[in-house]
Amino acid sequence: MKILMVCLGNICRSPLAEGIMQHMATQAGLNWEIDSAGTGNWHVGEGPDRRSTRAAHNHGVDISQQICRLFRTSDFDYFDHIFVMDKNNLSDILNLTRNDEDAKKVKLLLGDKIVPDPYYDDTQFEPVFTLIESGCKVIIKKLNG
Repeated sequence: MKILMVCLGNICRSPLAEGIMQHMATQAGLNWEIDSAGTGNWHVGEGPDRRSTRAAHNHGVDISQQICRLFRTSDFDYFDHIFVMDKNNLSDILNLTRNDEDAKKVKLLLGDKIVPDPYYDDTQFEPVFTLIESGCKVIIKKLNG
């Protein structure tokens, strides 16, 4: 199973989602490959936002070695599932799809809800961690059930 997590800059939400999902999959004994990417190129080559790294660390998840990258069309070929954090990310990725098969791979991480961007509010990183964690639990149960 190959899963890609996508947000805007690939420094806050999608690195958390990558780290949380990989941690949970490993704990469940699942040989899944998880990655993350952004729809914007502002932070390519950088590590995750320090506040995301701290929130992850507070829960025993290490995301410190991740490197930000931009979503590429070839990701549709490689990944089985692409989970996005909000409706703007959803629209951006769906606009890059080449066919129905690509589009079927793209879904909001939380079903019909969004993961809010915590970038401008330091107090939102812990609640965002919890939201992403709950979404990852549902996905693991669904895909591994």
